[in-house]
Amino acid sequence: MALEPGLIRSEEFTVSDRLVTDVGGTIGVRVLSTPGMIGMMERCSSILAYENLPEGRATVGFEVCVKHVAAAAEGSRCTVRSTLREIVDGRKLRFEVEVSEGERTIGVGTHERRAIDVGGVKSD
Repeated sequence: MALEPGLIRSEEFTVSDRLVTDVGGTIGVRVLSTPGMIGMMERCSSILAYENLPEGRATVGFEVCVKHVAAAAEGSRCTVRSTLREIVDGRKLRFEVEVSEGERTIGVGTHERRAIDVGGVKSD
C-alpha cells in the first residue's frame, strides 16, 4: 500500500470513559468532550497514515482546525471518518475529519500530520 490522496478510514466508537465531560458539572449531562472528539479524529488519521506508510515511518500531528457543532450524549455510538486530501513535499499530510452520530454531524474540520522516521524520535 502507499499513501495517496483519497484514502479514507472510518471507525465506530462509543462515547464513554475519558471521552466525556459534564463541563465541570455545569450542563447536568455527560457528553463527548471537544478534546475527546479531536483525539478520535487524530487517532483515525494517524492509523490511516500508518497503515499506508513504509516500515519505519509514522506520523505526528501538528495542526487541528475543527468545529464541535453538536452534542453526543454518553453512551452514543459515533463514527469518526478521516480522508487524506493532500500530500505536500512527500511528508505533510492534510486530512478532512468528521465525527457523526447517525446522520447528525457532531464535529468537522481538518487535521495535518507530518511523516517522520520512527528512529528519528528521541527521548531524553
